[in-house]
Formats: sequence, C-alpha cells, structure tokens
Amino acid sequence: MLIIFKSKAAAEIVMYKKHLQEIFTFLDKDLDRGVITAAEAKAVIIKIESYIQEHQKNAENSDPYDDEDMDELEKHKQLQEVSLSARLYPLIEMLQEANKKQTDILWGV
Repeated sequence: MLIIFKSKAAAEIVMYKKHLQEIFTFLDKDLDRGVITAAEAKAVIIKIESYIQEHQKNAENSDPYDDEDMDELEKHKQLQEVSLSARLYPLIEMLQEANKKQTDILWGV
C-alpha cells in the first residue's frame, strides 16, 4: 500500500506504508489519513531525526554477521537494505520546506 504526501511547499512524495508504520507510531500519527500542520513541522523534524539517530545507534550495536548460520544470500540482502535515514530523507525535506513556507502536509485525502 502506498501513501502520498501532499503539500503546497513541495512536490508530492509517494512512500510505502510498511516503511512508515514504525515511525508514524512513534509520531503518534495515523498512517491512513492525517496532517502535519505548519506549526508542528519543526517538532516533527526533530522527532524524526532523533528517531533515526536512535535507530542507527541500535543498528551499530548489533553485528549483522553475528549469526554463523546466515547464508551468503541473507548477508547480501542485509547489505542491500535501504537505510531508514535514506527512506525518510524526502519526507524530512518536505517538512523543512513546509516549515519555511508555513504550509501543512496532508496524506490520505
């Protein structure tokens, strides 16, 4: 399932719902329909950036090659995964533009 973020401040962004579930739970936002107002954009940027830092810190503390039973294909898949920060980068950019231009971000409408 896809989510389309819309704002007068930037071009539409299309993202997979499954990639956003965890972060939207953290932000206490509904994935199906919602709004990030211009007034809360700055706070949401800070929350997302802190979430990414915490996620990266946890990832650094766990060795992806710790499991001796992991085959080469599984190791290759782990190397090919897109990082959380890369996935959220377009949304962060949209939030920054919405904050600058004092516009809302909508999805599910």
